[in-house]
Amino acid sequence: MNSNQRSTSFKALFEIFKVSTKLGFTSFGGPTAHLGYFHGEYIQRKKWIDEKAYAELVALCQFLPGPASSQVGIGIGVIRGGILGGVISFLGFTMPSVIALIIFALLVQGLDVSDAGWIHGLKIVAVAVVAHAILGMAKNLTPDLSRKAIAIFAIAFVLLWPVAFAQVSVIVLAGVLGYFLFRQVNEENATSLTFPITKKLGAFCITLFFGLLIFLPILRELTSFRLVAMFDSFYRAGALVFGGGHVVLPLLEREFVPTGFISEEAFLAGYGATQAVPGPMFTFAAYIGAVMDGWLGGILATAAIFLPAFLLVFGALPFWNALRKNGKMKGAFMGMNAAVVGILISALYDPIFTSAIIKPLDFVLAVLLFSMLTYWKMAPWIIVITGIVGGMIISLI
Repeated sequence: MNSNQRSTSFKALFEIFKVSTKLGFTSFGGPTAHLGYFHGEYIQRKKWIDEKAYAELVALCQFLPGPASSQVGIGIGVIRGGILGGVISFLGFTMPSVIALIIFALLVQGLDVSDAGWIHGLKIVAVAVVAHAILGMAKNLTPDLSRKAIAIFAIAFVLLWPVAFAQVSVIVLAGVLGYFLFRQVNEENATSLTFPITKKLGAFCITLFFGLLIFLPILRELTSFRLVAMFDSFYRAGALVFGGGHVVLPLLEREFVPTGFISEEAFLAGYGATQAVPGPMFTFAAYIGAVMDGWLGGILATAAIFLPAFLLVFGALPFWNALRKNGKMKGAFMGMNAAVVGILISALYDPIFTSAIIKPLDFVLAVLLFSMLTYWKMAPWIIVITGIVGGMIISLI
């Protein structure tokens, strides 16, 4: 590479970082809103890719588990500046909220919030927000009786067999069922995208993704290292979530609250703070990690929960054009998506609903918050404030 090429490459990478960091400081409102911000900046202003390519990239990232908006940002960075461009795009978009949440975690550690009414309000907010997110997912991912049956099977499987392997096992079984049950017609008029990633590297990333998903729970059972357990829990949460950041809440709560890694009160305080910062909801992991093990724990948690997103994007991009036209593979993913809906419904029941809804007033507040979010389309931060105030009022009654 000559000096002119190096200069051009550095300029492109710096521009990716500058634009993605701007988005990281200003992108409020969840994954759907993030995609709108991306469209305005990357497509309309910068014109890095065209409308058709952007729609195709969004479709790919919605198809994969993980934080969809972050994966779209990674993909645009890859298209613009290769693998390093994808990493830089991720850092710019994610680091502002990661830093803010780690600082918040370090500040809140010395406070006793165990009996605070506002914490109980946040528990009820969690019921409404997660129920809203799951309802939207269920409409898209379980529209027919076969997929509803898979979701019900997943609910029973996870609730009746509450071990680390349960989630992975039910996902694999659902994928096998979907492979045989859902034979889709190949898509017509499909566009093609090209990415600067080889199929060899893509295959390695996909293999590593599934290898870690299977190997980390085994390593966790064989060792007693706290950091291994942390990494496994965050990695699985990042690998099994479809539908955006709010959906990661029940998986993270199930992994860390019952095991004693973090108190429910501290967990929900961090959830409220995450609602108040821009960027992806997955950065909630940075707060949990920092509460558990300081700023290094926050960085480890962030790396673990976003690693599946990188592996899946880098792994899928070289094969996407062929994969999306393969009906059987698409069917496998349809079965897996349905199982994820069931897993999340089971987590909504236990521990979120069972710990938050104690008396009729709690349920009334949950229904009000759910209606504000679902029917009146109010912003999440309004829901959080209403829940906090409602929880404080209920504690006084």
